[in-house]
Amino acid sequence: MTEKRMSRWYFGGLASCGAACCTHPLDLIKVHLQTQQEVKKRMMGMAIHVVKNDGVLALYSGLSASLCRQMSYSLTRFAIYETVRDMMGSTNQGPMPFYQKVLLGVFGGFTGGFVGTPADMVNVRMQNDMKLPPELRRNYKHAIDGLFRVFREEGVRRLFSGASMASSRGAMVTVGQLACYDQAKQLVLGTGMMGDNILTHFLSSFIAGGCATFLCQPLDVLKTRLMNSKGEYTGVTHCLRETAKLGPLAFYKGLVPAGIRLIPHTVLTFIFLEQLKKYFGIRIVS
Repeated sequence: MTEKRMSRWYFGGLASCGAACCTHPLDLIKVHLQTQQEVKKRMMGMAIHVVKNDGVLALYSGLSASLCRQMSYSLTRFAIYETVRDMMGSTNQGPMPFYQKVLLGVFGGFTGGFVGTPADMVNVRMQNDMKLPPELRRNYKHAIDGLFRVFREEGVRRLFSGASMASSRGAMVTVGQLACYDQAKQLVLGTGMMGDNILTHFLSSFIAGGCATFLCQPLDVLKTRLMNSKGEYTGVTHCLRETAKLGPLAFYKGLVPAGIRLIPHTVLTFIFLEQLKKYFGIRIVS
C-alpha cells in the first residue's frame, strides 16, 4: 500500500497569497515601470524614487488588492487546473500528456483571469496612485473600497475593463506556471537523480517561472496600460497599435523586473503549495 497526498481546491489561492506578500514590492515597481511613457527610470532607480518620495511602506501600497486578486484569480485557475488534472489522473494510468496540461492551463487561466479582472484593475490603480499628482489621485482606502467606488462611479463595465487582456494573460501565465511546472517536475523526477523534495520543487518552479514571464510579458504590458488608462485607448487594438509605435521592445518593457517578480512568486507559490499538500492534503491510499 502506498500513500500520497492530493491538493485541496483552495490550496492554490492560499499559496499564491503567501507568495504575493513576499513579492508585492517587485510587482509595484513593475507597474510603475510599465506605465511610464518614456523610459526615464530603471528598476533600482524606480525603487529608490518610491521610497524617497513616499517611504518604505509605499512599496506595499495596494497589498489588499493584490491579496484580493490572488483569492479570485489564482484560486480559480488553481482550483480548475488541479481538480481536473487529479480527476483525469485517477481515471488514466500515468500522468496527463503535455498538450492536455496546456489546454487545461489555457481554460483555467482564461477563467481565472476573467474572474480576477476587477481586483486586478483596483490593484494596478492602487499601485500607480502615488505616481499621480495629489489632485488626480483616486485614494482608494483598500481593495473593497476600490471595487465599490469603481462600481458606483464608473459602472459595472468599467470593473471588467481589460478583461480580454487579463484573461489572455491569465491563460499564458497558467500554461507557463502550472503546465510547465508539472512537466518540469515530471522530467526532473524521471531522471531518477532527484526525489520529490523541496529542491525538485524549487528547480521545477524556477523553470516554470521563466516560461511564464516570457509568454505573458507582451500581454502584461497591454493589460497594465489598458487598466491604468483614463479613456485614451478606444480598445485593445488601439492600445496595441499605440504601444507598437514605440517599437517591438515596448512589449517587453519591464521584462527584467517582471521576471524578478514572477520567478520568485512562482517558486514561492509552488513551494508553499507542495508544503500545504504534504501536511494538509487529502490522503489517498492505493
